[in-house]
Amino acid sequence: MAINYPLSLPTHTGISQVEFRTTNAVAYSRSPFTFAGQIHAYAGQMWQVDVTLPPMRRSDAEQWVAWLVSLKGQVGVFYLGDPLALVPMGTARDADTILVNGALSSGSTITIDSAPANRTAYLKAGDFLHVGSGTSRQLFKVLTSTDTDASGGATVDVWPNVRTAIANNVTVTVEAAQGVFRLTTSEQSWSVSSAAVYGISFSAMEAL
Repeated sequence: MAINYPLSLPTHTGISQVEFRTTNAVAYSRSPFTFAGQIHAYAGQMWQVDVTLPPMRRSDAEQWVAWLVSLKGQVGVFYLGDPLALVPMGTARDADTILVNGALSSGSTITIDSAPANRTAYLKAGDFLHVGSGTSRQLFKVLTSTDTDASGGATVDVWPNVRTAIANNVTVTVEAAQGVFRLTTSEQSWSVSSAAVYGISFSAMEAL
C-alpha cells in the first residue's frame, strides 16, 4: 500500500509532552554608541515543536518507529496540533459550519461569517483554528478574544499571517485544529533500555 502524505499521528498511545515554539523572522540592530535600535519584521513566521512520547514497550513503540521511518526524513509531512486544545475555550464549534468571508492570501486577520449571532468571546485568545486541507492546511492561533456581530460575522486576529490563498466560503475548523509539519532533521533515533522500555522523541517544523 502506498504511503500518502500528510500522515496522521498514531493514536494507540498518548503523547507525554509537546513543546510549541513560534518563530518570527525579525532583524534587530542596536547602536553601540547610543543604544538606539532599529527593527525590521520580515514575512517569515513558523511553528516549531518538540514531541516526547511516554516510555513504552516494543508492541507500542514499533508502531511509532515505523511511522517515523515512513516519513523518510524530511521528505514526508504530517498533521499535528495541540493534544489538549481539541475544543476551543470559546463557544465556537465545528457544528456551526464557520466560513471564511472573502478570499484572502495574506494578512494577520481572518474574517468569518455564518457563525451564531451576538456571541461574546466566541473564540478566546489562545484558541486554535485551521483552514485548508492536505498540504495547504495552515494552523492559526487566535490572539484576541473575538465576539460575533448581529449577522454572525467576526474578524479574528491570528498568528501566523495567512500565507496561502484561501477562497471565499472555505470552512474554518476550530476543533482538533492541526497544521502540516515535517521533521527538522532527516536522521531519527530511538532508545531501548535494559528493561525493554523504548524512548522516542522528535522535533518538527511547519512545512512551508
